[in-house]
Amino acid sequence: MLRGWIDTLIVQQQFWVLVIESKANIAFSIALPQVLTYMMANPHPDRPIYGLISNGDEFMFIKVLPQGLPQYDLSDVFFLLIPPRNQLHNIFQILKQIRPIMLQTTN
Repeated sequence: MLRGWIDTLIVQQQFWVLVIESKANIAFSIALPQVLTYMMANPHPDRPIYGLISNGDEFMFIKVLPQGLPQYDLSDVFFLLIPPRNQLHNIFQILKQIRPIMLQTTN
């Protein structure tokens, strides 16, 4: 049995499409198992699920393919507050690319 809290869960057409795990001052390596566990609890294991871990300053995207032997992949870490590497534009571009993929899986 696992116990914990999902910080933010966005639902599209009654299934999970994005889990956001935010951990202030905690390494992503600690948040990753928790968010992967939540993502694997997706009620539609035939569809990919996307996630995002953030501590407010850094962001990392996750994609899980739960079919068969589950597989996941991680993006690079994107930084907001480290000049001149403010990557807010990159983060929005990724979110923009994920949106149509999620909309395709609902049809």
